[in-house]
Amino acid sequence: MLFRPRDLERIAAGEITLAFRRWERPRVKPGSHQRTPIGVIAFDAVEVVDEISLEEARAAGFETPEQVEAAMPPRGPIHRVELRLEGPDPRVALRETPPDDALFATLDRMGPWTYEYLQLIADRPAVRAGDLAESVGRERLDFKRDVRKLKELGLTESLNPGYRLSPRGEEVLIARSQRAHGLP
Repeated sequence: MLFRPRDLERIAAGEITLAFRRWERPRVKPGSHQRTPIGVIAFDAVEVVDEISLEEARAAGFETPEQVEAAMPPRGPIHRVELRLEGPDPRVALRETPPDDALFATLDRMGPWTYEYLQLIADRPAVRAGDLAESVGRERLDFKRDVRKLKELGLTESLNPGYRLSPRGEEVLIARSQRAHGLP
């Protein structure tokens, strides 16, 4: 689900506990989670509703049910999604975790592109993904998919625009350079 930044802040504060979407079929399931800039959002319930009460509209961050409906496209049934901030994004803590042998083994298995992309991001922080992708001869979406794999390992952070290395990502490049020069 997409959330406006101001709504994410209100979810984090516990002010927004519902969301409404018009979908042909649900796009989230009860018990599922989504990582966002504020942390992990948990979806506790998803159900189709015929109308939105005043209390529900306010729990979704609106003043009236009419405002909620006006914010949605006019197609598909209305789904009410109960949500809450479950906790911090685990990748944030991972960014501060020193690399270990298992991480290097994972990167080696993924292929040499991992180190190439890490070095590219280190050399060109905050550069648009499309420009970075072009510099390595990749399509933008394919490049972004691969950078997300590095982000899952706590090695990169997304910026607007572009990326930067996390402290863990920086340590990976330092350790790799030391190994290449025969240093412990």
